[in-house]
Amino acid sequence: MKKFITLTLTLLLAIVISTCTKSIEKSDKLDIFVSVLPQKYFVERIAGDNANVQVMVLPGHNPATYEPTPSQMKEISVADIYFRIGVPFEETWMKKLIQLNQELLVIDTREGISLRSMDSFIILQEKMSSNNDKESFQDRNLSHQLDPHIWLSPELVKIQAQTICTALCGYDPANSDYYRSNLQSFLADLGALQQYFYKHLLPHTQKKFLVFHPSWGYLADEFGLMQIPIQVEGKTPTPKQLAEIISFAQQENIRAIFVQKQFGTSAAQTVSKTIGGKIVSIDPLAENYLENMRLIADTFGEVLDEN
Repeated sequence: MKKFITLTLTLLLAIVISTCTKSIEKSDKLDIFVSVLPQKYFVERIAGDNANVQVMVLPGHNPATYEPTPSQMKEISVADIYFRIGVPFEETWMKKLIQLNQELLVIDTREGISLRSMDSFIILQEKMSSNNDKESFQDRNLSHQLDPHIWLSPELVKIQAQTICTALCGYDPANSDYYRSNLQSFLADLGALQQYFYKHLLPHTQKKFLVFHPSWGYLADEFGLMQIPIQVEGKTPTPKQLAEIISFAQQENIRAIFVQKQFGTSAAQTVSKTIGGKIVSIDPLAENYLENMRLIADTFGEVLDEN
């Protein structure tokens, strides 16, 4: 009996070791990690068949609180490149990931991008009271938290794509012509996406829209809109703050609230019921970037048509 148990445990251990070994075997392709799903699309458009791209923040999870799984830690120990983007979990985990893989090339795709602060209702009240004087407003910005949602502006994605292409060409110069060709194709698609957004949003320039989490600041900046967040510096608003937001929405005749599945909607539901509005779900983290962004343009256009 003891021999049987020992043999069984030995076999199980062998299977586990074999599985782990297979999971970290290197292929001929570049092994690349990104933080969020839209980045996977960006890298795959440029790297094409030359890379295996894995996403750290799995679908349905919150990039602010995500913790890598053990299997992800194993995979990243043999990865070649990590494209970071500035989501909050990186601040906690990036040093640990680099310790696992001293040869990991970490590329910050925020390079070349002027980052905005995260919006809050308090800050936007200050902004609006300053007659939209952007320069003076930025000088006295009340928020110290930078907005990481740079993938939601097609113009900023163009900059990220250039950064990705430069990194790939430097790491794998033999295929640089291939990467540059793919980049040009992607940039053309992003230009077409921008025109799609202008078609839907140009009639609504300067309009305000209500969101729970302030994911859409860069998109709003690019297309002349203003997001009004319910969340206050990452937290559910106090009853007093909620009352002020409701009053503002009523004054501005805002009748819809944009939410996303990564966050709860109880505060948004409260506002919606009070203003007689509706909840509209959009996803800033869908993988098929172009398809999802066209859907977002359609949704914004329809909602703003009603306001």
